[in-house]
This record gives sequence, C-alpha cells and structure tokens, in this order.
Amino acid sequence: MVMGLIGSGRHADRVFDVVRGSFDAHSADVVARSWRRCLDEYLLHPDRPRELRALDAAALEERMARSASLLDCARHEMATLYQQLSDPEAAVVLTDTDGVILHMVAAPDFASELAPLGLRPGVVWSETEAGTNGMGTCLAAAAPVAVRRDEHFYTQFTGLTCSAVPVYDPSGEMAAVLDVSSRSTLMQQHLLVLLGMTARMIENRLIDTCFRHAHPLHFHSRPEFVYTLHEGRLAVSDDGRILAANRSALFQLGLNSMAEIRARRIEDIFQTSQEDLLQRSTLSSFHPVVTYRAHASHRFFAVMRRPAQEAQALQTGSALAGGGATPRAPVRSAPAHTARLPAAGLPALGDPQLARQLEIGRRVIARATPVLLCGETGAGKEVFARAVHDGSPRAGGPFVAVNCASIPESLIESELFGYRAGAFTGAQRNGRRGKIAQADGGTLFLDEIGDMPLDLQARLLRVLEERQVTPLGSEELVAVDFQLLSASHRNLLDLVEQGRFREDLYYRLAGVELRLPPLRERSDKRELMRQLLVAEGGAEACLSPEAEQRLLAYHWPGNVRQLRHVLRSACALADGEPIRLEHLPTLLQAGSTAAALAAPTQPAALEPAPNLPSVGVHAAAGDEIDEAVLKLNPIQANERQMLLKMLEQHRWNVSSVAKAFDVSRNTLYRRLHKLHIRLSHPSDGE
Repeated sequence: MVMGLIGSGRHADRVFDVVRGSFDAHSADVVARSWRRCLDEYLLHPDRPRELRALDAAALEERMARSASLLDCARHEMATLYQQLSDPEAAVVLTDTDGVILHMVAAPDFASELAPLGLRPGVVWSETEAGTNGMGTCLAAAAPVAVRRDEHFYTQFTGLTCSAVPVYDPSGEMAAVLDVSSRSTLMQQHLLVLLGMTARMIENRLIDTCFRHAHPLHFHSRPEFVYTLHEGRLAVSDDGRILAANRSALFQLGLNSMAEIRARRIEDIFQTSQEDLLQRSTLSSFHPVVTYRAHASHRFFAVMRRPAQEAQALQTGSALAGGGATPRAPVRSAPAHTARLPAAGLPALGDPQLARQLEIGRRVIARATPVLLCGETGAGKEVFARAVHDGSPRAGGPFVAVNCASIPESLIESELFGYRAGAFTGAQRNGRRGKIAQADGGTLFLDEIGDMPLDLQARLLRVLEERQVTPLGSEELVAVDFQLLSASHRNLLDLVEQGRFREDLYYRLAGVELRLPPLRERSDKRELMRQLLVAEGGAEACLSPEAEQRLLAYHWPGNVRQLRHVLRSACALADGEPIRLEHLPTLLQAGSTAAALAAPTQPAALEPAPNLPSVGVHAAAGDEIDEAVLKLNPIQANERQMLLKMLEQHRWNVSSVAKAFDVSRNTLYRRLHKLHIRLSHPSDGE
C-alpha cells in the first residue's frame, strides 16, 4: 500500500484477541465495541477488505443537492480548518449520515495518494463498508471519535489517523460527520477540539440559513461570550415561539434535546417578552442586556435582532459604520433611494480640519505618495479613504478595502495574494484573485494594518517595492499598479518599538500621515446627524430639539460608528415620528450624567474603587437623606436621582451601569462617592 502498514497477520490477530478478551486495556472501548460489531454483526475480516462502495456521478449529484444548505455552510469552514492545520498530509472530509463523502479539502498530491484507498467524494465510509474508521465509527457512536492507525479494523487503513465529530442540524438531529484524516498521530485531543469548534460554526451557519425569517437571539451567562462561538443561539418566530436552538443554548438552559424547547415561547425560557427584549436590544445598540431564566434567578446576557431576511432587504451602505448588517426599522423608514450616502461629500461636511486633511490626502496620493490614516475606532477612516480615492486620478479604477483585523490570520495571505487553481482540493475551481490584484488600476485600502502578522508584513513590503504579486501555489509573478492608503487606530511607532511591526514597512506606508479628528472634536456634528438620519430613516426622519441637543452634547466614545447605530435604532423606535429622548439609548437618556461620568478627573482621585469609603446615605427608598445630600446643587441632585434610577434598573450591578454609561467602573465609583450614594442595598442585608 501507499503508507507504512502494520503486518496484516499481526493486526488481524490483535483484533481477534481484543474481541475474544472482551475489550482489553490496550484498546479504547469505543474502538473495541466497533471491532466487535465489524466481526459479529457485519461479518467483516481485518485482512479481507471489501471494495468500498462508490456512488455514480448522478447519485452523488442528487445526494449533494439534498444537502445543498449543509454544503454551503460547511465549505468555507472546512477550508479555514484546513489552512489552520497547515499539514500537507491531512484531509478535511465531510460525510452525510450514510457515510458518503460529500466534500473534501486536501493538497492535490495527498488527495491523489488517498484516492486508491477510497478517500474521495462519493465513496461510502460507514462501518458496514469500511469497518472501524473515524467517519463510520463517529456515525455509529454518535459522538466524537479518534481512530489511530492500528485501531482501524481493516489493515489497509492502518497508515492513517482519523478524528471525527458529529454535525447537528437545527432540529437537533445528526446531519453529517466532519473528519480530519492524516498520517500524523500527534495532537489528537487538540484536533478534536478544533473539529468541535468547526462543527459548531457550521451548525450556527445552518440555523442562520434555515431560519432567515426568524429573529436570532444570542445569549450567554457571561456578556463577553455573546457573539462568540460559545454563545447560545435561538431562532424565534414573529409570535415569540422558539423554532431552533444550538447545542450551547440547550446546555446553558439545562435541556437535553430540541423537543424540550421547540415551540415554547420566550416567556417560558426567560423573564422577558420578545417585544421587550427586542426593544431593549435596540436601545442598547445591540450590546447584551440583562435577563433572567424563567422561574429562576440564573442571570443571562442576551441580544435579539430582527430577521436576517428583513435586515438584508433594508440594509443600507455601512461603510461609515465599518460594521456588518444590523437590524433595521420597518421598510417605510428606510427608502432605498436614500440608503447610500455619497462618500466624497460625507467626511467633510463643514469641519475645516477634516476638509483640510481630505485636500492633503487627495493631493499627495495623486503624486503616488502612500497615505496613512490615524484615528480612533469608528471615526470613519474607510469612508475618508474612499473619498480620497474618489477625488484622485484613479477614481475610475476599483477601490478595494481589506480589514486586516477582521480576517482570520490563517486566511489573510490567500485573501491578499490570492491562489491559483488547484492550490488545494476544495478551493475555488478557477483559483482566486487576491485583493492586491483586484486593486490594479485603482486604490488598495489596508485598514487596521497594525494587526497584520509579521511574516505577511515582509511579503507586503516586497509587493510595494516590486509592484508584483505571487498567488499561493504559483510561481507566476503578476504585475500590479495601485495607489495605497492604510489606516490604524494603533500607534504604529509604538508597535515598531515593541517589535510587532516592521520599521521599514512603517516608513513605506507613512508617506504622509493624516489624523482624522474624533466625532467629539468635529464642528459639523449637526450636519452629519442630519445626513445620517436621511440615510437611516428617509427624508421625513427628524429629531426633536431636546433629542438633537442631547446628541450634540454627548461625548461619542464610539465616534461616527456609534452615532450611526444610535440613529438607526432611534429611527426604528420612532417609526416615522420625530425622534424624542425616549427613543435614544439609556446612556444618552441620562444626559448630563453620561457627560459628567465621562469627564476627565484628576490623577489624585484614582484610588482603588473597593477602598472608597461608603459615606452619605443608603440608596434604598425611604432612607433618610442627610445634610451632605441636601447641599448638592440642582444639577448634582438631578444627576444623583438619575444614577439611583439606573442602579435600580440594573439591580445594583455596578459593572452593568458602568457599561450603560460607557465609562470604567473606577469612574463610576468616584461619581457615586461624590454624590453620596452608598452601594449598600436592602437585599445586601445591611
């Protein structure tokens, strides 16, 4: 055979000995049980392999058509896993529940080597056909399985190590098996973890794909895990019934199967209604909000969004926000003809500092000088870059933006440089042009360049010097000609000093360095708000005078991105009416409190929060107000009442209140101390 195999007679003897000896200590129980099934139920012999059954082309095509949604969700994740493994002698394989291989990602040479063994699309790898193996035994055991070399039933497969995990559909039934087969025997436990994570990603994609008409609900007992692989995810109908759940959701809720949750209502699971959760999620700009398990005190952090179908139909251009699709208002609040704002006019609506920066950027890039944009996250760097492009001699060419922070490290290289056809099995059939090649004749914008891995920085430097790019898997040089803009919210010189960014690349990028002012420093906030309102709510959208003043006074730590999300949510809540204070998020409704909390304080006041003395009165209703509180001026008294209200709303959780105001816990502790608010509460037993 093509691989180093164990002597056939010796392997067969061991299989028989283990089965006769009733699972000896030298073989895992799951493998020993599989060997017994192979001998006693399937009547297989280790040294007499059957030729693995293969479907003809028509039957395979029909089977793949039935699994089209699964394959669409799995292909990208499989390619990502393959690149993470970085092993030319490994194959990532997906089978259906009959053990038929539907898709495989592998290096061409290794795929050719495996083909005679039957490791190719269309071949059946169930236990009844292939004996003990990763895919078939995973199906039989309905659990993750690692089958190392001589643990395979058939001698001809003992040169391989296979690790496999089940993939479940939204109904909770097994839909497929995801497997990695390789020559290596190392890191099997680590590989099972990677496979499990990839399977979860596929399962989450399946829920999103199959329930685009439903409201997605994301939750976890820890807020930092919402929007991550560990979150619980539910699909909820318009009338509040639960249609599907991922495995993490079932685990966190203490349920064992989809049957226990399907068709139950949100109120049966959490201490909230669908309408309330959707409204609070919108008000919080889709940051997690607190809720509790129904009939229990277990706390969760949750976000509910509008259906993907609705969001996609209503989505406007979000280059300014720099973010993905966000739930939107009803259709009449977002007319299509106002959905996209002209990039050239938006960044400089009247702020002289920004207008000057734009003028410099357009002038220097016309002379082939690279431009580096610096500014806080959310300040609109990509929109500014597009405006520079639109005013440059290459405005007729493509504008290609790459966010170096949002692409997995394992994919940045292929994303930037592309790959040739056949670079690896499972890649796009005709290869793929990288972003650099796509920018030929136009502008390449590298956002968050400070997050680019060091080894790719060297390759990028060569491209900038030679103006040639080599796709992965190819030796061909492709000439490219583009103007370069890059951006970062980090200080690149600090990264250079730390050894995390190449000094020669920094000076190559920073031909001219431009600083974009944060929103709080811009003089054109009112005009910017009005244009964003048109984009988010249509020509009829407007602000009440009180809401406009509150927005103008706010310090906007999230900059233009945060402003856009706030206006988007407010338009949805106002539903065609003027936007009032109650339509704004809680942190903006707080008005002067939020501004005061965000105000800089003297360094001498930065004592550790837990050591702050608890002076003044208890905050509980009915407690006596002492002289210190009576001496507060009207503004401070109003601020104190607002803080007390917020503390009550958040069940006296200081972290939650700090997050609502977008300030640190230390800042909030100092403010509470100054306003004579004690953190004791009747429930604390004081």
